[in-house]
Amino acid sequence: MKLRLPLLLILGLILTACDQAPEETAAEFIARVEQEGNELNKELSAAFWVRNTYITPDTAILAAKAGERGLEFESRVVNQAKQYKDTDMDPQTARAIELMLRGSSAPAPNDAALRAELSAILTDMQGQYGAGKYCNAAGECRELQALEAVLAESRDYDELVDVWQGWRQVSPPYRPQYQRFVEIANQGAQDFGYKNLAELWKGGYDMDSKTFTLEARGLWNQVKPFYEELHCHVRAVLSETYGPDKVSLDGPIPAHLLGNMWSQTWDNLYPMVEPYAGVASLDVTAALIEQGYDEVRMAKTAEGFFTSLGLPALPESFYQNSMLKKPRDRNVVCHASAWDIDNGNDPRIKQCVEINEEQLGTLHHELGHIYYYLMYKDQPSVFKGGAHDGFHEAIGDTIQLSMTPTYLKQMGLVDEVVVSHEATINKQMKLALEKIAFLPFGKMIDEWRWKVFSEEIGPEDYNAGWWQLREEYQGIKAPIERTEADFDPGAKFHIPGNTPYTRYFLSFIMQFQFHKALCEASGFIGPLHECSIYNNKVAGEKLGAMLAMGQSAPWPDAMEALTGQRSMDGSAIIDYFAPLNAWLKEQNQDRSCGW
Repeated sequence: MKLRLPLLLILGLILTACDQAPEETAAEFIARVEQEGNELNKELSAAFWVRNTYITPDTAILAAKAGERGLEFESRVVNQAKQYKDTDMDPQTARAIELMLRGSSAPAPNDAALRAELSAILTDMQGQYGAGKYCNAAGECRELQALEAVLAESRDYDELVDVWQGWRQVSPPYRPQYQRFVEIANQGAQDFGYKNLAELWKGGYDMDSKTFTLEARGLWNQVKPFYEELHCHVRAVLSETYGPDKVSLDGPIPAHLLGNMWSQTWDNLYPMVEPYAGVASLDVTAALIEQGYDEVRMAKTAEGFFTSLGLPALPESFYQNSMLKKPRDRNVVCHASAWDIDNGNDPRIKQCVEINEEQLGTLHHELGHIYYYLMYKDQPSVFKGGAHDGFHEAIGDTIQLSMTPTYLKQMGLVDEVVVSHEATINKQMKLALEKIAFLPFGKMIDEWRWKVFSEEIGPEDYNAGWWQLREEYQGIKAPIERTEADFDPGAKFHIPGNTPYTRYFLSFIMQFQFHKALCEASGFIGPLHECSIYNNKVAGEKLGAMLAMGQSAPWPDAMEALTGQRSMDGSAIIDYFAPLNAWLKEQNQDRSCGW
């Protein structure tokens, strides 16, 4: 899935350049951080924007130095904020101090040399990933986007193996750097008062880490049976396609056959697994191409959904400053991300947009972040963030759930809306290959990192531990032998980019919960999967009010404001996909499911 808030966007909320005066009250301290942090955040975010859109040795130096300053300021602020812990203060001030004490995903050690090393490692790993390419035996060199296209379109088993293993040649060079990053960041977490980095990451959800671990596990257990039904059916189709010698009917699925570089979503397999051939075809990609859509028009289409809800238009600077097309003259980090450069005044997207349905959906996802920035821009800096990180990821995807066939027809992207059981099953299968297939992947990435940070998985077992979890959660396996000379976790951007991933798992749960609540607010009556909130101002007002809260209150308050519930709940997914779940169980009656 997609990188969102760059490190500096988090750091900027809690930065200060001055030492703490003893007589300063907590409220005065926060006010000073607010004033000093805003300008510094803008400066540092700009440095990282340039690094991501111009990958050169020079921008690496600038970004590393900027990151070093950010880490130093973060460390100082956290240490200063500690003196206010457990002192008497008003609820808003107490909330601000609590958020400051959480730090960031890469906590800064108190040692200046280690801070400099940490910043250099993070900058270099991201740069290596962004500049990565695979050159095959014939001398043909391809970057990630071209390699992904092969996995999406080809059904040649050996070609898929070649491309799959080729991209994984990018990551072994920075495996030693990642090991060193873990050591330094763990020390930073300890300096912040946590046992290790895993405890710090899990501590960002307004509950203790043990409770959060149980909460996340409970959500997975709600949706796991549905995933297993989908896995069973897809495996049977793949076995029929490639032969039981390549895909056994009772074991894990080879990872390179699922249409995606990381097997995280399987929607590129839809033509192969379409339940009812030719019924209610929704070829949005063909329509986009035929109608001459370009990158800007696609972005404006996504913007139009948000403005139809009564949310504000994007500032003109968005289209002036965003990178929506891959430049021909330089290396960039194509991985889609949303940026808040100047406290809601200069929001941007960095995305190498291609003219297809998937990228249109990604634009809606990224604008979910942008609209969060716009709606909470008037909050104090420390409260500029999602209620928790999963909220930030869920907004754009919630909007995508309203991109129903009826909506697509309104946009002129499909010719007709077919209403039938067969059409429903086809549409749900296409969506489940994206949404349901993703859930265990979203869960296992941080399961691996938590084990790495806590030293349950040591450096000598990085790759073995990775594949053990991939098989446990996803029921997939590597297509060829993997050893500890490989670093397959690092082939996914969020590992060298150090972006926590549980946020995506939570967002894929919550987006259905949000969708259900907004549909009810809109007055929709009917099956949940048929609802679209497009052009509904009542739903938009409810959504906007929640977004405007930022992280000024614990996330259960934001959840209650939007849904009336105070907990995350996977039941809306089961409700949404009820027709497909029943169909899958029928198909799998005589099959041996599991792995």
